[in-house]
Amino acid sequence: MERALPPHPPAVDAPPRRRRPRRALAVALSVFGLLAGGVAAVTASGPANAATTDGIGSNWYASAPYLMPEDNSPPDAAAVMDATGQKAFQLAFILAQGSSCTPAWGGTSPITSDTTMPAVIQTIRNKGGDVSVSVGGYGGTKLGQTCGTPEATAAAYQQVVTKYNLKAIDFDLEEPEYENTAAIHNEIGAARILQQNNPGIYISVTTAGTNAGTGWFGTQMLQEAKSQGFTPNNFSIMPFDGGFSGAAAQTDALTKFNQILQSTFGWNEATAYAHEGVSMMNGRTDAAEYFKQADFQTVLDFATAHGLARYTYWSVNRDRQCPGTVDPGLSGSCSSVAQNDWDFTKFTVRFAGATPPTGPASPSPSGSSSSSTGTTTCSPVWLPTTTYVGGDKASYNGHNYHAKWWTLNENPSSSGQWGVWADDGPCT
Repeated sequence: MERALPPHPPAVDAPPRRRRPRRALAVALSVFGLLAGGVAAVTASGPANAATTDGIGSNWYASAPYLMPEDNSPPDAAAVMDATGQKAFQLAFILAQGSSCTPAWGGTSPITSDTTMPAVIQTIRNKGGDVSVSVGGYGGTKLGQTCGTPEATAAAYQQVVTKYNLKAIDFDLEEPEYENTAAIHNEIGAARILQQNNPGIYISVTTAGTNAGTGWFGTQMLQEAKSQGFTPNNFSIMPFDGGFSGAAAQTDALTKFNQILQSTFGWNEATAYAHEGVSMMNGRTDAAEYFKQADFQTVLDFATAHGLARYTYWSVNRDRQCPGTVDPGLSGSCSSVAQNDWDFTKFTVRFAGATPPTGPASPSPSGSSSSSTGTTTCSPVWLPTTTYVGGDKASYNGHNYHAKWWTLNENPSSSGQWGVWADDGPCT
């Protein structure tokens, strides 16, 4: 059984994860929000209601791996950026301070007196990156449980957005909160209010995954979002700690989740995938599952081929080999599998559309026959009124391109290295 987050300052090695569902129920429903890449990041340097679309690009927020800067032997974010090319991190976790409606890191360090996180965030931003902050997680007391109403919960989270000038925020809704109907009503309502008051803010919602997609409590949370008319950038499931065995079990869960999205919202397959995200755990999990680099590659191939909206993992703190015995058991500060430092972060970089400084180049979408060199037959001409999803091909001004994720009316020739379109070379 996983432990709750420790008091601050942390223990030497805090619990590696809080994301294990107590029960895996067969019924699964989901609702996924705005299409990946469809909403740009915001600049939160002014009043909340005056935010503008700007920032490093939603593809980076969609690939940001989780990082605990105050627990589990935190790595130097700048060094990770230099080694991998990653530009964004998901900082964890905001909880309620005691039984109050006060946001605090780990439930113990109020953001009003926080001096640690601003320095971490500024270091990342000075290198051209940015952060999202994750609220919730496994265990602990969540603001949705203590604030009483969606409006009060939103006001608490707005303090976090304003304090750190956030362009993105993640709602990690799981045990024990997602078993509490009133708390989930408050959390989803707060996310909806933040979206309204901070135009363009990137919001992800993350919840437990099962072999059927998601469980009964995840279903209720997603139905709550539907009832409130709330559509975030994505909902992501966590296919681990639920009897998963390797990447095949994970991609099977994602496929089933896609079918749930289709039947729930009447979307076609491509649209449903464009609303879908995945959040994994590297190395040894709480349930003694093992996900190695090859598993991450398989899920990445699946994500890029199907145009998933998000691909991330828990956590950068664990993205290094344990000293001494490779597998000393579960750890919050190393993966318990053989690896080089930051192997798993390089997969999130590839999902964002960049090539890490070291390692193999980004994989092409499944079925792609285009080449970055040479001349091939031109794909159908790009049209500004056509919606494209990950893997779709188009040509423009004598070059073939393929889409990395969902896009509409984004000119391929102006996409750039980090944009939605990858240049596959000249064509005739």
